[in-house]
Amino acid sequence: MAALHPRPTRRDLWLTGVLLLLSVGSTFVITMVDPVPTQRDPWPWGYALILAASLPLVVRRSFPCGVGVVVVVAASAYYPLGYPDGLVMLCAAVMLYTLVRHGYRILGWALGIGQFAALNVYEFAFFGTVRPEALGIIAWVLVLLCGAEVMRWRGEYQKAERERVAEAGRTREEELLRRASDERLRLARDVHDTVAHNISLINVQAGTALYLMESEPERAAQALSTIKQTSKDTLSELRGILGVLRAVDEAAPRSPVPGVERLFELVEGTRGAGIEVTLETTGTPQHLPASTGTAAYRTVQEALTNVVRHSGASHARVRIAYAPSALDIEVTDDGHGTVGPPAHGNGITGMTERAAMVGGSVDAGPLDGGGFRVRARLPLDGGERPAAVSADETRTP
Repeated sequence: MAALHPRPTRRDLWLTGVLLLLSVGSTFVITMVDPVPTQRDPWPWGYALILAASLPLVVRRSFPCGVGVVVVVAASAYYPLGYPDGLVMLCAAVMLYTLVRHGYRILGWALGIGQFAALNVYEFAFFGTVRPEALGIIAWVLVLLCGAEVMRWRGEYQKAERERVAEAGRTREEELLRRASDERLRLARDVHDTVAHNISLINVQAGTALYLMESEPERAAQALSTIKQTSKDTLSELRGILGVLRAVDEAAPRSPVPGVERLFELVEGTRGAGIEVTLETTGTPQHLPASTGTAAYRTVQEALTNVVRHSGASHARVRIAYAPSALDIEVTDDGHGTVGPPAHGNGITGMTERAAMVGGSVDAGPLDGGGFRVRARLPLDGGERPAAVSADETRTP
């Protein structure tokens, strides 16, 4: 049902005024121009019924059921009492349409059919005849009610369509917000990976430079040179990430995202921190999707960062294996490892989430006999997520 209007609208005022004018005017004209001797003088009770049938239409949408009963009964009572045939029945027609159009279907149909039946039963009971135009009148009543039904169905369809469009708009907005949130999370990971790794290298090199400043100035100068290059690379990557944040209307970053082709630079930077790193590649190198290449680079970067910051290792090994459908990454070191399961901080969590975004998996844990290993498997074809590395495989040295 349509929502009720607490106050009369301007349209209701105009409609009531027009119907009142037509009803009173038509009755007055018939009385003055073409009076019928058998008809009763409409003054005062005839005009009172006309007012009762027309004036309540002002609040027809505030109190539709009550107004419908009053208008239809008043209009129906006007004719059997022998008053001049005016246009007062228009008031009943408008009210019947209003009831059905706005969802009060049972009452509207009951009043419409009941009005026709009551008038004809009254004439047959008191005059023994039925008007010849009775069939035409019932036809017009049915047309009126069916037209109101069609308009009601149309209104409901348009309302449902508006709600569907609004829901689609809300869904699109939620999707955009979700994508923006995912992008912010990805950028946060990039900032963490870049800053954590390179600042760790800078910290180690700065300590080395201070320690060797007097005894071995050549190595101290080499450490300072490494700090300079590492800080330059850090600033470059941060500029790229900030450029993505500033480029509101751009769909892609301005500079290429790092991939496996930059692993050599990553390894060289770690070597500058005093850790011997071996980089091994097996299989046939092939083109990787950008997301897979970035996930591979960030996984190795975070693993080497943990080696520099936490392991106390002197040697680390990075293995990249190209399989037909997946890229296998393994980073191991000879450090002191961990006691029990590793704590899942931002590093391991970030690696796991990056791998999951491309359908891959990550496994990290200590090795038997000392050391720590990070293994990742990233699909090359965007297929189903590979099964996680088994516990037996994790213990294999």
